[in-house]
Amino acid sequence: MMTCRLCGSENLESVVDLGATPPCELFLTRDQLDQPELTYPLHLRVCTSCWLAQLPPLISPEETFTEYAYFSSYSDSWVDHASWFVLNSVVRLGLHADSFVVEVASNDGYLLQHVAAGGIRCLGIEPSVNVGEAAREKGVPTLTEFLTPLTGAAVREEHGPADLVVANNVYAHIPDVVGFTKGLRNLVADDGWVSIEVQHLLSLIEHNQYDTIYHEHFQYYTVASAQRALASGGLSLVDVELLPTHGGSIRLWARPAEIAEEPSAAVLDVLAREKAAGLHELAGYAEFATRVATVRRELLAFLTTAAAEGKTVVGYGAPGKGNTLLNHCGIRPDLLSYTVDRNPYKHGRFTPGTRIPILAPERIAEDQPDYVLVLPWNLRDELTTQLSYVGEWGGRLVFPIPSLEIVEVKP
Repeated sequence: MMTCRLCGSENLESVVDLGATPPCELFLTRDQLDQPELTYPLHLRVCTSCWLAQLPPLISPEETFTEYAYFSSYSDSWVDHASWFVLNSVVRLGLHADSFVVEVASNDGYLLQHVAAGGIRCLGIEPSVNVGEAAREKGVPTLTEFLTPLTGAAVREEHGPADLVVANNVYAHIPDVVGFTKGLRNLVADDGWVSIEVQHLLSLIEHNQYDTIYHEHFQYYTVASAQRALASGGLSLVDVELLPTHGGSIRLWARPAEIAEEPSAAVLDVLAREKAAGLHELAGYAEFATRVATVRRELLAFLTTAAAEGKTVVGYGAPGKGNTLLNHCGIRPDLLSYTVDRNPYKHGRFTPGTRIPILAPERIAEDQPDYVLVLPWNLRDELTTQLSYVGEWGGRLVFPIPSLEIVEVKP
């Protein structure tokens, strides 16, 4: 029987069952197309004791992150977001040349490159060998490790305590919530700060963002459940910011429990919003599965109609979320002939499960399709600008989430 990984309760209730899919970042080479793929149940449940929404840990982080297909720097808006965070943190926390900043899951150095450029000592902790090497090539010192309490203690012993520990879009990716949080506490100075960005479950539920449910994401946080998770490792939530990233995220500011001040008015405000939405009880989750089914029907109706009318539809992007959507909807190359991605690592590969070819972005201008299905809908503003040339031949963009929308663009 599945038990809650945060509080150990057996009281878990179904939120949505998406069937079974392969891991979303295991893109296939051509040689693998005639081989079987393992699939795993994708069934989101919520604990009615601590209200942590979660998937069972069917795959290990080692299976996903030892070599990873996602490079943060291929999103211009995400690099800009990181740059602003660094600039604001320097002012907010009074960081200077003698400060020390650590980022956990530092990827290809997209954030710490700005810290290093400011003359502040920094270290990335990144388990993926290939993306960690990309960070080192940018001059960002990077340790190839997963964060555990022992790793955190070892880094502190060698490099000293961190004035700021950053953990962006990783708090959902670790099955051992308590151990990871203790690792954060071991890294941070006794008077330091921890900043965590993670998708907000409130946005996921309210805006039908079910494609962000995939096996890499072991849990999905409200501020209430994040507060409990932080406390499990000796950290206290003192402030929160609501962010537009990933369709709606929260930035959690935490400090060691021994010196943390009382939660800010912003924390109390977001907790009240979550309660009003019913996310501190089962009522808030009741209709989600029905709305997910509507997204699927709308997208399939559009694609099948376009195919019947002889219209061409291709994809833009090959993100993890896109693979949840494609697999749940049963979309194959007969409905989406290919997708493109800026990341050369994915070129010539195929999407897991649905086996849709992934090509270079230049292919869209060559083929001039009637429609471009935008899979990383969370980058809507950035990609609408990048893809404005589609309007030159009368092509249109299609956004599937939160509901199907077909958009005309001007070149």
